[in-house]
Amino acid sequence: MGWSAEGKTAVPMPPAGAEGGSRQHPDAGLFLVLHFEARLVVRGGMEGPPSIPLVLLLPLPLLLGPAWHAAAQRCPQTCICDNSRRHVSCRHQNLSEVPDAIPEVSRLTQRLDLRGNVLKVIPPATFQDLPYLTHLDLRHCQVELVAEGAFRGLGRLLLLNLASNRLSVLPQEALDGLGSLQRLELEGNMLEELRPGTFGALGALATLNLAHNALVYLPAMAFQGLLRTHWLQLSHNALSVLAPEALAGLPALRRLSLHHNELQALPGPALSQASSLARLELGHNPFTYAGEEDGLALPGLRELMLDHGALQALEPRAFAHCPRLHTLDLRGNQLDTLLPLQGPGQLRRLWLQGNPLWCGCQARPLLEWLVRARVRSDGVCREPQRLRGEALDGLRPSDLRCPGDGAEEEEEETAAPLPRAPAGAREEEDGAAQPCPRACACVSESRHSSCESQGLRAVPRGFPNDTRLLDLRHNHFPSVPRAAFPGLGQLVSLHLQHCSIAELEAGALAGLGSLLYLYLSDNQLSGLSAAALKGAPRLSYLYLERNRFLQVPGSALHVLPSLFSLHLQDNAVDHLAPGDLAGVQALRWLYLSGNRITQVSPGALGPAQELEKLHLDRNQLQEVPTGALVGLPALLELQLSGNRLRALRDGAFQPVGRSLQHLFLNSSGLEQISPGAFLGLGPQLQSLHLQKNQLQALPALPGLSQLELVDLSGNPFRCDCQLLPLHRWLTGLNLRVGATCASPPRARGQRLKAAAAVFEACPGWAARKAKRTPGARRTRVQGRRRRDEVGHEAGAGTLVGHGFRSSRVALTCP
Repeated sequence: MGWSAEGKTAVPMPPAGAEGGSRQHPDAGLFLVLHFEARLVVRGGMEGPPSIPLVLLLPLPLLLGPAWHAAAQRCPQTCICDNSRRHVSCRHQNLSEVPDAIPEVSRLTQRLDLRGNVLKVIPPATFQDLPYLTHLDLRHCQVELVAEGAFRGLGRLLLLNLASNRLSVLPQEALDGLGSLQRLELEGNMLEELRPGTFGALGALATLNLAHNALVYLPAMAFQGLLRTHWLQLSHNALSVLAPEALAGLPALRRLSLHHNELQALPGPALSQASSLARLELGHNPFTYAGEEDGLALPGLRELMLDHGALQALEPRAFAHCPRLHTLDLRGNQLDTLLPLQGPGQLRRLWLQGNPLWCGCQARPLLEWLVRARVRSDGVCREPQRLRGEALDGLRPSDLRCPGDGAEEEEEETAAPLPRAPAGAREEEDGAAQPCPRACACVSESRHSSCESQGLRAVPRGFPNDTRLLDLRHNHFPSVPRAAFPGLGQLVSLHLQHCSIAELEAGALAGLGSLLYLYLSDNQLSGLSAAALKGAPRLSYLYLERNRFLQVPGSALHVLPSLFSLHLQDNAVDHLAPGDLAGVQALRWLYLSGNRITQVSPGALGPAQELEKLHLDRNQLQEVPTGALVGLPALLELQLSGNRLRALRDGAFQPVGRSLQHLFLNSSGLEQISPGAFLGLGPQLQSLHLQKNQLQALPALPGLSQLELVDLSGNPFRCDCQLLPLHRWLTGLNLRVGATCASPPRARGQRLKAAAAVFEACPGWAARKAKRTPGARRTRVQGRRRRDEVGHEAGAGTLVGHGFRSSRVALTCP
């Protein structure tokens, strides 16, 4: 009896745990499987039982020798390689550098997963031997530095994931060579700044995630080169300032996530640069007010999220320049009243849940508007008591009673709303009380502390050290003493409005190295010293409206090298002299509205060479301060309305002609405008406001070719032949200008732009008409020819619907 083998096959098998691929070392588990069909043969020629399959496992290296051993080395020992899908995974292997043993066969690798290692540094050209890579995952690798040129050679890469590392900066050329990259994940790093040009090589990028970093400021052109990016994630940072041009260069951006930041005001000019935005997320930011003056203009915006912030007032025209707005989320704010919104005619959803709505008679206009405009809302009444918990859109206007509507309820209706925030110590999740002054509220989640309207006679102490916003409004402390805010080195925003403050003592702001916003409006300040401001070198926004300043506190401002916006509206400043702005080289916005300024001397504005906004409205200027505008090459907006200008002379705005975009001259008593008044203003000018003046005539302005808005309403134009050039110019504009004729009597009330009959008798009218006629005739003839061609192509004899009315039309067939 013996065994005979018939037929055999050999199959190499991977080691256990190799997940369908190969893992080094091959000797540890690669075998040759030999399948035998064995038959028991009995001596004498008789066959035994049926055939029995046998499997023999033999170590493959012993059979194939050194050649197989070399081939198996194609996958690094610490990795798993799936050559069929061209994937290599080296996750959580405690690697301190990218494996350099990925051999020639793996040059075709498309996905490389290095998650959970300790790479620390990505050197230059690290992946140059992997030109076919499309997905690279470097999450949780403790990366602190990406060298310039680290990813050169990865021209096919589509996804780069660098999330959850320790990057604090990105060198300008760190991302070079990634021309096909579509998604970049940088979430959860420690980035504190973005340098213009960092993303300049990423022309195909669709999504950029910078959430959960430490960004405080976005510089101009921060995202230059991202021509195809449609979603930018900037949530969960510490952003408090966006340069006006921060979002310029993002023509395809459709969604912007800025929630959970430290924005103290709606950054309208910066946001308006992203003109294609459809969804804007601004929730969980601490700004308390939004109005039209914030300058938000997004013609395509559909969804605006302002939830869970600190909004206490919303001006009706805040979103007047967002005409397509469909959904507005205002949940979880501090709005007790809201007026009907003007402008967003397509609004259909208004979310108000979580606001302390006061459903008295002042809410009637809102309720009526919600019904009339067919806007869905989820607001719930907080007060008065009888309506608490009632859905606003379930009430009738008659339910919202005014004092006197019912004597028995008058006392209830006139009661003050409940305080916005309870006093008491801040409670952490573990239940342990955190420091918080009595009569104040400290909220750990938002890191906001408030002692508003508590009748305090001195600045309280003992706030949590991580406080970012401190609200002390509507108290009474005539002076702010030295070192008034100890331990608040992380404070970003300080509110001291309506506190009767007459003095900031030297060192009052000591230790406030992170302070960006200081609100001192509505106090009794007549001056500021450099010593008082010295402790806040990063201060960017200074609000001094409605105080008692007789001059700009220039001597104090030189200790604020980062000052971006200075608000001095409604004080008693009567003159702007050289030296008043010394040391404010970073100043971009200067608001001097509502003072008594009669003169702005040449050179007074010179130190602020980066100035973009200058508001001098509601002062006592009698002429445009042309000489003072010299040396302001970046000026975009000039507000001069409400002065006593009467006339504009030639070249009044020539020093800022190359930059000026918005010019406000309304309500200035203008009676005469020289033909050369706007000389130098050209393609940059976008809006011109001349309404509510005394203009009877106005020269044509053919040089202003890019105007998007011209307002001439409220002027007593005399529609005679002198106005013919203006009429012609306006006729060529595809804009509503609001100009109407006040005289002669036969023309009164007619729109100047459409009053052709008024000018028919003027010299030159007939020549103009004759000049236009051939062109008009040609247009009609060409129109008929086009219709003939359409009718001919539509089928023989088919004339219906193409404008053929009689047999005068002849068709010539080929």
